[in-house]
Amino acid sequence: MTPEKSDSTSNNPHQSDAHTHQPHSDDTHDGYDTHDSHEHEPHSTRSVAARDTKGYQRTLLFSFIIITSYMFIEAIGGWLTGSLALLSDAGHMLSDSIALGVTLMAFKIGEKSATHQKTFGYKRFEILVATVNGATLIVIALMIFYEAIKRFSSPPEIATQGMLIVAIVGMLINILVAWLMHRSQHNNSDHTHSHGKEDTQPSSKKQPVNLNMHSAYLHVLSDLMGSVAAIIAALLMMGFGWVWADAVASVIVAVLILVSGYRVVRNSVHILMEGTPSHISLVEIEQELQEHPQVKEVHDLHVWSITSGLNALSCHVTVDGDMSIHDSSILIANLEQRLLTLDIHHATIQVESSSHPQTQAHSSALVCDISERTEIMDSHMGHHH
Repeated sequence: MTPEKSDSTSNNPHQSDAHTHQPHSDDTHDGYDTHDSHEHEPHSTRSVAARDTKGYQRTLLFSFIIITSYMFIEAIGGWLTGSLALLSDAGHMLSDSIALGVTLMAFKIGEKSATHQKTFGYKRFEILVATVNGATLIVIALMIFYEAIKRFSSPPEIATQGMLIVAIVGMLINILVAWLMHRSQHNNSDHTHSHGKEDTQPSSKKQPVNLNMHSAYLHVLSDLMGSVAAIIAALLMMGFGWVWADAVASVIVAVLILVSGYRVVRNSVHILMEGTPSHISLVEIEQELQEHPQVKEVHDLHVWSITSGLNALSCHVTVDGDMSIHDSSILIANLEQRLLTLDIHHATIQVESSSHPQTQAHSSALVCDISERTEIMDSHMGHHH
């Protein structure tokens, strides 16, 4: 018969979102005291703020209306003046409009509650949209490259004065929208910092921006650079007759767009691959957990992002074999409090006895090799002792 795993417990995966156990004021700081009286404080007051997107949605809706309205003006202006810089900028504005609309839709869908099939809800949909936005930027950049190369060999006649006027207005529009979106990201970050950890030590780490919002912001910012490049190209053509300046400006804009798109795709794919958030250190988490006097070892540690600003963790901690289930529950609550200071909002911690044979058979490595463990488990299936 397979030995039963004693003195081992695991917290409910939804425990962090439901409530967090905080030791009573007469308990010791590290939770050693097993006093029955301890406060139950809603964890949602600390984690929901990190996922609040109402401010983002208002900004996106207003920005969508502005960008879409001027997109038609710039497209007509580029067609009438014959400027590739304006036409490429208008095409980029079209992608901006689509990106803003889809991003707004992603935030709306992300508000849907968790289900039995989607236990983390629809938050990850925001990252999928960010990936599409980043890929769209890359495609736009390649299209501009292709058109610019053709124009180097045969530059067309361009109405530079009309091009300059349209480009200046477009620049002002993009400055307004970019400022609104930047302010929205900054305000939401401050709100998360001030309300998201009100009962824990303030984190010295810079809070990551919402990747979905940031990808839409990069769309607008690169469009702003496009307007600036079009203005410079118009001035050069008016002042020196350099007709190739329009194509050069388009290439410069394409490079900026390509870099922005690559960064968004890289970051979103990292989240989709369950990668460790860039601002979180596994070694630092291990040290923080092992500072608790009841924790002997930490292994099988996994940290990932459900979506931007919402990080999850699962791990095993080894303790003395005599610990009761009640004491381990208090330990888990105390460790969750420590993890909040490291920007971990959802923690699943399994407590194991250091003397149990199954625990001793586990690898003590901080990072678990899942494939190796699966092979070991498969090799033991069907064997009874």
